[in-house]
Amino acid sequence: MVLLALWTARAAQRLSLTLGKGKGSSLPGMVALKIYPGILRWFAGQSRLGTVMVTGTNGKTTTNNMLAQIISSSGYKVLVNSEGANLITGVTTAFIRSANLWGKIDCDYAVLEVDEAAFPAVAARVHPDTVVVTNFFRDQLDRYGELDTTVGMVARALNNLHGTRLILNADDPLVAQLKQKSGLEAQYFGLDTGLETTQVGAETREAKFCPLCGALLNYKAYNYSQLGDFKCHECGFERPQPHFRAHSVRQAGDLFQGEINWQVKNLELKIPARGVYNFYNALAAVSTAITLNVDPDTAVRALVSYAPAVGRMDRFDYQGKPVLLNLVKNPTGFNQALAALLNQDTLQDVLVAINDNAADGRDISWLWDVDFEVLEENQLRFNKFICTGKRASEMAVRLKYAGVAAEKISIYNNTERAIDAAISGGGKMTFLLATYTALWPVEATLAKKAKRVEGDAQSMPSVS
Repeated sequence: MVLLALWTARAAQRLSLTLGKGKGSSLPGMVALKIYPGILRWFAGQSRLGTVMVTGTNGKTTTNNMLAQIISSSGYKVLVNSEGANLITGVTTAFIRSANLWGKIDCDYAVLEVDEAAFPAVAARVHPDTVVVTNFFRDQLDRYGELDTTVGMVARALNNLHGTRLILNADDPLVAQLKQKSGLEAQYFGLDTGLETTQVGAETREAKFCPLCGALLNYKAYNYSQLGDFKCHECGFERPQPHFRAHSVRQAGDLFQGEINWQVKNLELKIPARGVYNFYNALAAVSTAITLNVDPDTAVRALVSYAPAVGRMDRFDYQGKPVLLNLVKNPTGFNQALAALLNQDTLQDVLVAINDNAADGRDISWLWDVDFEVLEENQLRFNKFICTGKRASEMAVRLKYAGVAAEKISIYNNTERAIDAAISGGGKMTFLLATYTALWPVEATLAKKAKRVEGDAQSMPSVS
């Protein structure tokens, strides 16, 4: 039955690619699971040294791909779903692609990005040795439900695992609680507060109350959103002391860098990516790799040349002008993108592409939770805002209500014309921000008009 499922899935993949119906990142898994529902469990058991699952709201793809790059750089064979297909069908497809004709997998580690809602089903079949949780934020409420629902799904799934090691974000109380909730062994990573980065805007705080007793949480300081140094004075739940503690984190030109204290070692980590959230991703990846016995110096060196996935602040050049493309999908992520804009000291053009397809979430009310009001008092930094995508008009209205001058806002129904207007605008720099299903067409069009710089971003046929 395994071989029938494998061969049929591969035939479906070839047919799909031949007909141009898709990228083949999910269909093979869907077909194989229909024929033999136990195929993922059968594959996962073949990983020689272990299976790592990476989940959380933001940073899954980046953390997962960074971790895979580190482990590969250490000489191990790695199986990874690097394309961002993170549902059970995409995870199964990753194994199908790596299997030989007889269904055998040749890998030391399987490193799997897994969607939060898909986590219970995948974890039950894969039984991961290590689970990495990046953070929890509100995201796609019509799909996930309220944040408590999402956290509860992951927590209950962890309760059903035995012998799994957790790598948790110490700065997010919603993540840090998972050790207490699951009883599993945990290692923590965290950043000291007081970052040398510009923090702007009224952040969306997701964890105002203690996840263990419900009392009001007290914070000494925040890094962003609810990530910071917290304590509950009722039950004593507080930010765990990180096993991997980062400090002196700062933007230095096009690099983000900082120091990591681990045991008695001090590691210097530099990543070619912008934003403190990307440093969190890198810290998670390095921490996990070290727990897998990767040499610490090798782990940090491996990320110096990291190429981001498509739409993760990947860079282009248009006739000498810097152009950056970034995915936005929830209030916290969008606030961090705005922070990146406001960290620039040059005039910018900004394109915002908003879709409301199923993968984006049908409900776009989350745009009203993004702190666009920070733009009002910084309007001299921006030449114009170009809105496109299925919900371009609603995006333009949101900017107007945030106080952005109407004459700076334009609406384009045609994506290519919108991109032309953005990159050829009067600014010295262009940012393009897009939701899931808008990201791929924006990237494809941009790639024809501008040159990607500092190494190609990792190809990502699917953004799901």
